[in-house]
Amino acid sequence: MEKIKLELVGITYNQIESGVYAVVLQETGTTRRIPIIIGFPEAQAIECKLQEVITPRPLTHDLMVNMLSSFGIFLQEVNIYKMENGVFGAELILSDGINTHTIDSRSSDAIALAIRVGAPIYTTAAVLAESGFDSSESGKEKSTQATASRGSRQPHAKESAPKSIEDLQKEMQKAAENEDYEEALRIKSLIEKLEAEQEKED
Repeated sequence: MEKIKLELVGITYNQIESGVYAVVLQETGTTRRIPIIIGFPEAQAIECKLQEVITPRPLTHDLMVNMLSSFGIFLQEVNIYKMENGVFGAELILSDGINTHTIDSRSSDAIALAIRVGAPIYTTAAVLAESGFDSSESGKEKSTQATASRGSRQPHAKESAPKSIEDLQKEMQKAAENEDYEEALRIKSLIEKLEAEQEKED
């Protein structure tokens, strides 16, 4: 079975339905993308790693990576190999350097683990054909009426008083240290918005 390599583009937020997110994957070298609907906990796990938010204690997926590593097991790759009734199925390919095992997994968990260890993510032509869209074609991102997390505008963003990026970064770190990860992600979105505005001005 031919495997198609995917790259993580980011997380999108559904501004219509609260608490609904999508992780967006893109076929390497093309504009074909796959959106996978996930909940807040899964989005939080992925975003915390993408933004390198330092937490006082390991999150669940960090703990899993630490446990596997302590036994000399590593994640070789992730395969998003099916989609049934709108639900994606994934497999973790684990190895100890001698033996290889395939473990069933939710796609969101598989992605959260893969980005922590730099493992490649693959899918099949069938899954891409069924669930993918071409991001270069206007209006194709119809699975979620979302705004990309990089430079996104999360709820309540306009309600915050203007602050510098440095101040917001300190607040984000403090929220993470207090394990208020939802607030940390909200502040992170404000930082990205300010950075995007500064880039346009430059």
